[in-house]
Order: sequence, then C-alpha cells, then structure tokens
Amino acid sequence: MTTGTPTATSPWFVRPPSEDAPARLFCFPFSGSGASAFSAWPAAIGGAEVCPVQFPGRENRLAHPHYGTYEDLADSLVEQLAPLLDRPYAIFAHCAGAMPAYETVLRIAERGLPAPERLFVSGQPAPHDAARDRMLTLTEPELRAELESFVRGRGIDPRPDMIDLGMFVLLRDHAAAGAYRRTEPARVDCPVVVLHWSDDADAGPEDLEGWSRYADPVEFRTVEGGHYAFMDAPDGLLGPLSSWR
Repeated sequence: MTTGTPTATSPWFVRPPSEDAPARLFCFPFSGSGASAFSAWPAAIGGAEVCPVQFPGRENRLAHPHYGTYEDLADSLVEQLAPLLDRPYAIFAHCAGAMPAYETVLRIAERGLPAPERLFVSGQPAPHDAARDRMLTLTEPELRAELESFVRGRGIDPRPDMIDLGMFVLLRDHAAAGAYRRTEPARVDCPVVVLHWSDDADAGPEDLEGWSRYADPVEFRTVEGGHYAFMDAPDGLLGPLSSWR
C-alpha cells in the first residue's frame, strides 16, 4: 500500500485536504468543467470533507497537459488519492466524470488500497453503455450551442472569448469520452448509488439501469432537478450524500 502525507501544493485539489477530517468525499466534475462545478457545495456533507478533484487541462490547470484518456487519468489519480485513503471516504461523480471515477475505483482495488464506502454516480449511463451519451452524437457547432446554453443557464453572459476557452477544454474532454470503451462490466468492491435527476432529458431511468451489474448492492435514487442541478447542492442530493456516514 502506498503511504505518505497529502501535499499542500498538489494541483489535483483546489484546497489541501484537511488532516483533521474524519472522512472525505472526493468529487469528480463533468466533461468540459473543473473543480469549480462544486464551488457552491458546503465544505462538508454528513461530516465528510468535500474534496473537489481538479483534472489537468482546465481552470487553474489550463497549462497542464490534458489527461488524454480516462484510463490514463485514473492511473494518475490513484497515485494522488492513495495517501488520502487513510480514513472513510466516498466518491461522487457527475455525468462523464463517472467514467474516470469508476476506473479509479478499479485501480484502487488492484493496488490493495481501501475501497470507498460508496461510489455515487449522477446522470450517467454505465460504462458499457457510455456510447449512449447524447453529447457524443453532437457536432462541434452543436457542442458550442450546448455550452452557450449551459452558461446562460448559470446566469452568465456567454462572451465569445469565454466560449472559445470552454470549447478548448470541452473538445479534448469530448474526445476522451468518445474513445472510452468498456464492453463488459467489471464489478467494484463497494456499494454504488445511482442518482437520476427527475428533469434530466439526457439520462432517463432506463439509461441508468446498466449500473445494476457493477456492484452488490446498487441503489437507484431519483433527485428533483435537471441535469446540472447538482451544482447547487440541493437538499435532495445532500441527503443521499450523507447517508453513508
């Protein structure tokens, strides 16, 4: 098992994980986004410190080389997470962020590291169904329109320079999502909680059913709101995220 002390300067975390936290909740962002997707979340949920993970190639890591593939991202992440798995923890991942989260959990097991208490996956089909993601069918102009709509939905004026920068990140993440292939489920050694957003037009309950083959148990829960409602940390989400503590 890898041991060590979390570094206060690790670029993988926007704030250093606390040495005093009794538990940790690692949070993985969706394609095209970064750790700021969790900026409205509380510092702790159910006694677990919220630890947003910052992937390379975005936000304050824009100058860092892109991770390339979900498999490579998971390989890098397990090295960063290993010294932080010295207390109970769970992982939350939204949309395509669930793919590197899942791959990371597999590598945690391969390394003989402590398994998470829960893997929460939100608004994302299972790995072997990942090709069903509607975003993968969109052209670059359509992706740009989606990005502009998302920014407007957050109450921000989608300036062209902002959208250009967002597309720079999104297109590389989109390529990683398109290249990801897992044809057969590989089970994880922890319970999985699958979160369906009631107003999510991109991922209905039938799209999420494939997760039932990935763990024992797998729990399906519906949360009120749309695909990006998780960013506002609604009470309907905080309840499930507190349930493992």
